[in-house]
Amino acid sequence: MKQAGALMLVGTGGFIGSVARYLVGLLFAPLAPGFPFATLTVNIVGSFLIGFLGELAVSTTLVSPDARLFLVTGFCGGFTTFSAYMFEHTALLKDGQLLYAAIYLAGTVAGGFVALYTGALFAKLWT
Repeated sequence: MKQAGALMLVGTGGFIGSVARYLVGLLFAPLAPGFPFATLTVNIVGSFLIGFLGELAVSTTLVSPDARLFLVTGFCGGFTTFSAYMFEHTALLKDGQLLYAAIYLAGTVAGGFVALYTGALFAKLWT
């Protein structure tokens, strides 16, 4: 039952974060067509939130383990996965894992581009 409760916390937080992400997109859409201001904003705000909440969860008792699941994993994960990447990358740097941090950085950026274009190529082959 404990696992089901954790899944509900993450799922509910993710739902709210995803809806918030969609609303930010609607808000920014008329401001500057052609530039992804909504995504830029979400990535920066999400990175701030996950840094703030993650640090509070680790350094204080202000954010309980359940609240961390809801807010960090759920909400921030639904709002932007970029924030999770930034949090994990910073953790590697703080732990002195410079090689792993470099691999994660290069793998995320280069691997993401390669995967995106490969997926698009497969879709073109499929259609």
